[in-house]
Amino acid sequence: QVQLVESGGGLVQAGGSLRLSCAASGRTFSSYAMGWFRQAPGKEREFVADIGRSGVMRGYSDSVKGRFTISRDNAKNTVYLQMNSLKPEDTAVYYCAQRKLEYHCSTYRCYQQRDIYNSWGQGTQVTVSS
Repeated sequence: QVQLVESGGGLVQAGGSLRLSCAASGRTFSSYAMGWFRQAPGKEREFVADIGRSGVMRGYSDSVKGRFTISRDNAKNTVYLQMNSLKPEDTAVYYCAQRKLEYHCSTYRCYQQRDIYNSWGQGTQVTVSS
């Protein structure tokens, strides 16, 4: 089973930027779509962004669209989340996950299903101060 390790979180002021990274073990990284989720205290884990195997197909939640960009480097087994114009409401633990092979998504309704992802990382804390 793939191991995922997130990094890049931290404390930033509102309006600032951070880039999160998620490094994957194993030799099959390029065979899987990848997703980013986040979980704020007292709230459910919610979908943030997803990227297809080649990096062409991408999906975002409405709350981050236009501010966040997901990308991947298959040669480095890494998926990224560039976060710009950060807001205090973006404060959460951010997780990356691998989308199961049998699920092919192109809509938010599909992406936001947590059950279609597995191999979750341990998360990285992002805190945005006002």
